[in-house]
Amino acid sequence: MKGRILTETQIAAFAVYLKSEEKSENTIEKYMRDVRAFCAYVGEAEMTKETVIAYKNKLLSENYAARSVNSVLASINSLLSFLGWADLKVKSIKLQRQIYCPEEKELTKAEYIRLVNTAKQKGNERLNLLIQTICGTGIRVSELQHITVEAVKCNEAVVSLKGKTRSVFIVRELQKKLLRYAAEQKISSGAIFITRSGKPMSRTNIWREMKSLCVEAGVNPQKVFPHNLRHLFARTFYGIEKDIAKLADILGHSSINTTRIYIITTGNEHRQRMENMRLII
Repeated sequence: MKGRILTETQIAAFAVYLKSEEKSENTIEKYMRDVRAFCAYVGEAEMTKETVIAYKNKLLSENYAARSVNSVLASINSLLSFLGWADLKVKSIKLQRQIYCPEEKELTKAEYIRLVNTAKQKGNERLNLLIQTICGTGIRVSELQHITVEAVKCNEAVVSLKGKTRSVFIVRELQKKLLRYAAEQKISSGAIFITRSGKPMSRTNIWREMKSLCVEAGVNPQKVFPHNLRHLFARTFYGIEKDIAKLADILGHSSINTTRIYIITTGNEHRQRMENMRLII
């Protein structure tokens, strides 16, 4: 088939399409990053299915994790569908459902407490409260801008993302801490977690500040990033409620299968449960 050559105009149009689909800024950024890397690989050559398969194999040969490869392929397949080249789409890699989370990747409640206390000891009250807010509400880091003075006063932040709206509840103790902080910082309205210039904190700034706590807190840096706080919230909630449908609603998930990933326990917990079965006589 002739004429299937990727152009900058097509890529730009794809970005506009993603915005019209109300994808989040982070999702659009991720899709475009994947697509541009793919375009750099293809160059000015004519696009064929073999080209896409070869790129898939290239990623695998470079030891990308299967989930990462599938994530990239999802971006490329989305582009191909947009261009009307659906016949060039390739299949994702089949993955066995993970039954437990590697212990070295899971943030424990004790480690979370050490991070909070370390931020407090360093005099970084903003980071201290930011960590508690994510872990205490299950909110996404990209949604923190919705934690406003007005929302905190109402004990509820209304979050709109990807065409969906949900309420994020703020417990009373967190409400008191956030309102006290806002008053001390003279923040009378709008987002509470802001930079010196008054802009909402970026994901990069938050990630960098959290990493700065690791050594003093004695926590493995590989465990310390905002999304792991959301996972800790999910596991803690599920441990009490055992209601995955309700948890999916709280986290803003469209599919319960996504929520299942959040409540996977560590291999140690999995092993201990097997020990407690006492089936070896």
